[in-house]
Amino acid sequence: MWHMSLSGGEFVIRGVIIYVFILFILRATGSRQVGQMTPFDLVLLLLLSNGVQNAMNGGDNTITAGLILAATLVAMNYALAWITSRSLKVERVIEGQAILLIHDGQLDHQVMERLSISPDELGEMLRQQGVSHLQEVRFGVLETNGQLSVLPFDKDDVHAPPMTAEERHQHVHALWVRNAPLKLPLKDASEKMI
Repeated sequence: MWHMSLSGGEFVIRGVIIYVFILFILRATGSRQVGQMTPFDLVLLLLLSNGVQNAMNGGDNTITAGLILAATLVAMNYALAWITSRSLKVERVIEGQAILLIHDGQLDHQVMERLSISPDELGEMLRQQGVSHLQEVRFGVLETNGQLSVLPFDKDDVHAPPMTAEERHQHVHALWVRNAPLKLPLKDASEKMI
């Protein structure tokens, strides 16, 4: 019950290797965030955890081994959170970036396809934001947590001319930079900061 068949250091190394591998494989395959999970994604996550269990514990089911592995995984998670909070580059690699899905009422179908978001899923996300028509959306941004942020047109806004690709890139880039407000072009001379 308490006597391990492997050394404590080996459990730590196994836990770190599995943690990094699962993180890498989920990011590389573009797996969805928790906010976007479908039942299939949840099943995959549960099967992954069961599939790597023996690789981590090496067949050792002692309480001590379980405690070492649990502490290792929690420490890895804390360390990764600490690193990503201090490095924008690491944060982008680990957590991804916000992605523009809708601009001036127009849906980017290539992004939808790349992210495997169905029209029904997008419709559900829009309805959760109180949006009934795509044309109401000035910017629709899929955040790194899987939620859709919607910046609607003002009710009295006469739709401004569409932005050029370069202007759109600059606006979207502002979303990705920490603490940088997004300036939206409005119909009058005043600017609104978001």
